[in-house]
Amino acid sequence: MAEKFSLKDELFNLDRVTYLAELFHASDSEFDRDGFIAAVMERMLDLELMARIGWIAQCLTRFLPDDFANAVDRIEAALPPELDPSKSDDDFGSFIFAPLSEYVVMHGLNDQHFERSMVLLHAITRRFSVEFAMRHFLIRYPERVLAIFDEWARDDNYHVRRLVSESTRPVLPWGKKVALEQTQTIPLLDQLYADRTRFVTRSVANHLNDISKIDPELVVATLHDWRNRGAQDAKEMAWMCKHALRTLIKQGDMNALSLLGYRENPAVTVGGVTVPKRVKMDDYLEISSTITATQDEPLIVDFIIEFVKANGERKPKVFKLKQFEIKEGQVVELRKRHRLVANATTFKLFTGAHRVHLQVNGRVLASTDFELIA
Repeated sequence: MAEKFSLKDELFNLDRVTYLAELFHASDSEFDRDGFIAAVMERMLDLELMARIGWIAQCLTRFLPDDFANAVDRIEAALPPELDPSKSDDDFGSFIFAPLSEYVVMHGLNDQHFERSMVLLHAITRRFSVEFAMRHFLIRYPERVLAIFDEWARDDNYHVRRLVSESTRPVLPWGKKVALEQTQTIPLLDQLYADRTRFVTRSVANHLNDISKIDPELVVATLHDWRNRGAQDAKEMAWMCKHALRTLIKQGDMNALSLLGYRENPAVTVGGVTVPKRVKMDDYLEISSTITATQDEPLIVDFIIEFVKANGERKPKVFKLKQFEIKEGQVVELRKRHRLVANATTFKLFTGAHRVHLQVNGRVLASTDFELIA
């Protein structure tokens, strides 16, 4: 049996810890390289991913000067070269630098060290993003950080520009919640949406997707405004709109669908939706249907499964099926195999009567039932 992949062991292991220790020792021969490695490895492998970041930061505290300013100097001296500025996407750097920003939160989150902490985080993020650490500062010093972000949104380094959007997202996986108003963050995104790097525009689109769960009308209006300005490449703007509106599309929000060019009442007919009458857990649900058009139409087709919950009620979950252009008189066959995983880590299945809907341009046009059995 193949060994199960472990993300925490891939990102934080003896080799990575040794690499970090070597950086500090190379810049300061008095840094106790071997002592630091031994201290970290004493318990790191027993910890989960995020706990490993905190533990390494705690160990750094023991091996760096007590004076924060001196410790910052040591960290800055140990930093490797910046990430390749010629790249424009998917250049995250090494997770082993995440403990450095956690160290800043532990010791620099105060009035005395605020300015020095900002300078150091600005340097670290050009090696590995520091949005988790920055959210601690946003919570305590929102106005001061937002004023800095107004400058960083125009920084020459795209990792710094991305940090502005990523740090201020309403909901950041694994990150602390920040209580910012959209009136505080949209002006920052206004400076970032026309960026020429996908790393930045993806963050902006993800940020808007977060806001869409709070204020969908604001997101649609913002994207409409940006598109009309013409500052962003048209293809990139179309990608941003689609990515930013993905939650609203699943919800069948007609303002969002209209912005993307989909009509609420497309000139199509659906030949029902077919599924097996009974499906076992861990087997595949085979979904099929046909769509016939009486005129050319852009279509976005999803399928919805109403899952039985523990209390017997049903909760819908939307899944992507197909996006395409259908021509007048064309008949398109739709097929999808969806595995019903019994013991998924994020979703638990229960036996009982389930319902499947076919959603076209935000409207349910066909439905049927099936029984999920053990």
